[in-house]
Amino acid sequence: MWRGIVPRILFIAASCVLLISLYLFFPSASLTTTTTQVQSSKNTQEGAKTSVHTTPTTTTTHPDEPIRACFVILVRNRELDGIVSTIRQVEDRFNKKFNYPYVFLNDDDFTEEFKQRTSELTQAETRYGKVDEQMWGYPSYINQTLAAENREEMARLGIPYADSESYRHMCRFQSGFFFRHPFLDDFDWYWRLEPDVDYHCDLDYDVFKYMRDNGKKYGFTIAFKEFGATVSSLWKTVLDFEKAHPEVVEHSPAKQDSLWRFVTDDNGQSYNLCHFWTNFEIASLDLWRSNDYLKFFHYLDRSGGFFYERWGDAPVHSIAAAMLLRKDEFHFFNDIGYRHTAYTHCPVEPEYRNKCSCDPASNFDYDPGLSCYTTYKAAIEGQ
Repeated sequence: MWRGIVPRILFIAASCVLLISLYLFFPSASLTTTTTQVQSSKNTQEGAKTSVHTTPTTTTTHPDEPIRACFVILVRNRELDGIVSTIRQVEDRFNKKFNYPYVFLNDDDFTEEFKQRTSELTQAETRYGKVDEQMWGYPSYINQTLAAENREEMARLGIPYADSESYRHMCRFQSGFFFRHPFLDDFDWYWRLEPDVDYHCDLDYDVFKYMRDNGKKYGFTIAFKEFGATVSSLWKTVLDFEKAHPEVVEHSPAKQDSLWRFVTDDNGQSYNLCHFWTNFEIASLDLWRSNDYLKFFHYLDRSGGFFYERWGDAPVHSIAAAMLLRKDEFHFFNDIGYRHTAYTHCPVEPEYRNKCSCDPASNFDYDPGLSCYTTYKAAIEGQ
């Protein structure tokens, strides 16, 4: 009897030793799979709350590896018709070829009508998330009485969106929180969409793949001048941040290698009000998830300028990108015809005419009063 049992005992013992050895040498394989499944499960829950995501994941990608990218849309239920118009154009011009998912965010619950109508516009995945109070609300350190008094004074001066609380919450959210929503944890790149905009040109290539493969981090179509009264103390706060955090300056490119000249005409003494219009952005989420940017946003946020003045996410993003990126990491999407409100970027080169429906005469790039495209071009060329 023992002759049959002993070999089996030895076989079982040897198997156990082998399994233990494999676990000791390769413990991360099984843990990584489990973690990924848990994260995926979390992100499919509608209305997910805030995720503290401060450290970006850095990976080496193969040129043929799929891009982890999405469209990001902050929108309200009442803007349904406007976002339907935008998505129809984006699908027709670009996404029916590439099928990137849509992430819809709202400070309220999306209605069933909103979800049904938008999901029917695309074959791509659609996600609908609610923004929580940490992302959309007054921080404890804001004096709301003072903020209200300042809004009244700005309204008296006729400043755009002067008396709007929701506009300020939106600018703060887009500056420091949209990339921390758990629905974006699965992605490395985003394209920001807005209701009631127009896309005028057919795109036959993958813009996200272009950005990744060419080492680009931030893409835009329109460069604009900010309304100065909305950012009275922003530049001083930026300079104070640089003094308070010299380690961020040390990590950043040298001024001549960055796009610093896009945002200042006098070697940093003042802000020239130039910024990229953030109602259109194609960018790397790693830029905003970086520790340097999170320090920058936190410093600005604690100063109160989003509420005591009316700091926009456009100057905040633009100044930060000019500080943190090399100038060769920016990209002007000349071939994306785009209109927001009264301003249009329309390619004027003949090679784009068969792909675009806009009138080149409407192109805003060289408007002498409000466009900052020539300032961008000079900064890129080192002039």
